Amino acid sequence: MSAAAQRIDERIGRIRRLPDGLVNRIAAGEVVERPASAVKELVENALDAEATRIDIVMRDGGRTAISITDNGIGMTREELEVAVERHATSKLKGEDLTNIMSLGFRGEALPSIGAVSRMTITTRSASAGPEDSAWSLTVEGGRVGPAEPAALGQGTRIEVRDLFYATPARLKFLKAARTEYAHAVDVIERLAMAHPHVAFSLGDGSRTSLRLNEAAGDLFEARLSRLGAVMGRDFEDNALPIEAEREGIRLSGYAGLPTINKRTTSHQFLFVNGRPVRDKLLYGAVRGAYMDFISHDRHPMLALFLDVPPEAVDVNVHPAKTEVRFREPGLVRGLIVGALKHALTAAGHRASTTVSNAALGALGRSAEPAGAPRYQWQPPSYAQTHVPCGMAEAAMAYQAPIGQAPFAGMMEGVAPQARAEAPAPETAALQNHPLGAARAQLHENYIVAQTGEGVVIVDQHAAHERLVYERMKKALEADGIKRQMLLIPEVVDLDESSVDRLGARAEEFAELGLVLEPFGAGAVVVREVPALMGEADVQGLVRDLAEELTEFGEAMALKDRLAHICGTIACHGSVRSGRRLTVEEMNALLREMEATPHSGQCNHGRPTYVSLSLNDIEKLFGRR
Repeated sequence: MSAAAQRIDERIGRIRRLPDGLVNRIAAGEVVERPASAVKELVENALDAEATRIDIVMRDGGRTAISITDNGIGMTREELEVAVERHATSKLKGEDLTNIMSLGFRGEALPSIGAVSRMTITTRSASAGPEDSAWSLTVEGGRVGPAEPAALGQGTRIEVRDLFYATPARLKFLKAARTEYAHAVDVIERLAMAHPHVAFSLGDGSRTSLRLNEAAGDLFEARLSRLGAVMGRDFEDNALPIEAEREGIRLSGYAGLPTINKRTTSHQFLFVNGRPVRDKLLYGAVRGAYMDFISHDRHPMLALFLDVPPEAVDVNVHPAKTEVRFREPGLVRGLIVGALKHALTAAGHRASTTVSNAALGALGRSAEPAGAPRYQWQPPSYAQTHVPCGMAEAAMAYQAPIGQAPFAGMMEGVAPQARAEAPAPETAALQNHPLGAARAQLHENYIVAQTGEGVVIVDQHAAHERLVYERMKKALEADGIKRQMLLIPEVVDLDESSVDRLGARAEEFAELGLVLEPFGAGAVVVREVPALMGEADVQGLVRDLAEELTEFGEAMALKDRLAHICGTIACHGSVRSGRRLTVEEMNALLREMEATPHSGQCNHGRPTYVSLSLNDIEKLFGRR
C-alpha cells in the first residue's frame, strides 16, 4: 500500500455499508430536528387520519415525554406492524409523486421518531368490532417489539419518551424547555388555522396552555373564528376577506388593514393545499402588495390559503415539507398581489379599530409611569413649513382641486385659524358623511370633525400625503412613465446568466421607463431611465434588478424605487404640519379622503385619522 493510500485509509477508511440502525438515526436527523418537529409529523398523521380532536401533552419541552391522542380512523394490527417500517405509507397511490393530496407521504415520521426515542403506539381501527381490542407496539432506538392487545377507543395514541436518547449529540443543541414548548405551540397554531373544524389542545401535563375548540359554520367563517382565536380579536375585527381564482388556482383567507402591523413576519401565515409553508415567493408577493401602504420595516398580519392542483406544485422539496415549488410562480405571485390590492382598495378610507382603542387607552390612563417618554408638540421650523421649489412643483403638477374648494391654494399664504362655531344647516348635513364635518383645527395640524356618532381627529399632513400620492400614481398609469435618455449610455458588467435574465425582461423594463439591452457576453447597456429618478445610480439599479430576478424570479426593485420617489415627492408636496386651514379646506380634505382608496393610512402605514364614538367618550367622563 502506498503512503498516500495509507493516509486515505487512516482518514476515511474503506467504503462499507452502514448498519441499518445508524442509517435510521442519520435519516431521523432530517425529519426530527427538535421536539416540535416530532409533534408536527405526528399531528399531520392524525389530520390525515381524519381526526376531529387532537390532544397533545409535552413534558419538559418534549425531552421527557410527548403524548398525542386523536380520534381518527386508527389502524389494524397488520397496518400497525407495517407503519413503523421505513418508507411505508398508505397515502401514495401507486408511484405518482405529482398527485399528493395528504400532509404526509414519505413514510418516514414513525420510523425516524422511533429510531431516536422510546415510542409506544396504541391504536384501534374504526372498522374494529365490539369484541376486537386495540393493539399496542413499542419501538426503542429503532428496535421494534411485538404487537400486543391493549385498551383504547377508536383512534391512535402515540407516546414518545426520552427523545434523542439514542443520539445524545442532538440533545446538546436543544434550547430551554420553555423555548422548545413555544416552537411546538407555533406548529400547532399553524396546523389549527388550516383545519378550523378540528379541536386541538396542548398542555404540559399539569395545565393546558392552548385550547382551540372546533369552529362552527362553513369553512370561510370557521377560518376567521379560528384565526381570531390564534392571532387575537384585533385581527378578527380588522381583517379583510380575500377570495380570488385564476387558471385553476384559488386563493382565500384574510388580510389585516395596513394600520394593524408588526415588526416581523411572525404573524404572516401562508398555506398551500392545507400545508403550512415558508416560501420566499409568497412572502415577496405579500411585500409587493403592501408596498404602497406600509413602512418597509413593518409587516402586515394575514393568513392566506392557496388551493393549487397537485400537479402544479412540488411539495417533495425537503423532508420537513415546509418548502414548495410552483410550476408557474409568476401566476401565483400575480394572483396574491392582485387579490390583496383589490381588498385593500375596497376597504377605502377604513383604518383599523386598534387605532381608536389605543387612543382611548391613552386617554383613559389616570397616570403615566415614572420616566415614561411623553410626546411634546414643537412649533414647526421654517424648513418644515416650506417645501423646496423643485419638490413642490413636482407634487403640485399632480394635484387637482378637491371638491369645489381651491385646495391647491393652501400652499400659498396662510388661512385664518379655524374656530369651533355653532353648526350651520350645511354642517349638520356634512355630519352624515363617514368622516363628518370639520369643526376646528388644533395645534395647526389636527382637524377635529363631528360625526353623527362621535368625533374624528385627522392628521392633516399624513392624510394629504396619501391623497397626493394616489393622484401621482393615477397620473403615471394614465400617461405612462416618462423616460429620460442618457447623454452617454451606461455599460454595466454582469455575469452571463444575469445578462440573459435581464434581456428576457427588457420589454417589461421599458414599460417602467428603463431601456436596456445586452452588450456582449457579460454586460448590458442602459440607454434610458425613468425621468422621476433624476440622477439615479444606474449601475446599482441594474445590479439590484439582476439580484431580484435571481432570487424571486420577478423584478420589483425598479417599482419599489419609483414608489419611494413618488412617496417622497408626495410627502414634501403635501400640506405641512403648522399650516392653518379654513373650514372649507378642511371639509374638502375630509371629502376627498372618503373618496380615495387607502386614505386610512399614510404612505408609511401610520393612521391618518382616529375615530372616537360618543359612547366611548362618555365612558371617559364616567357618564356610562
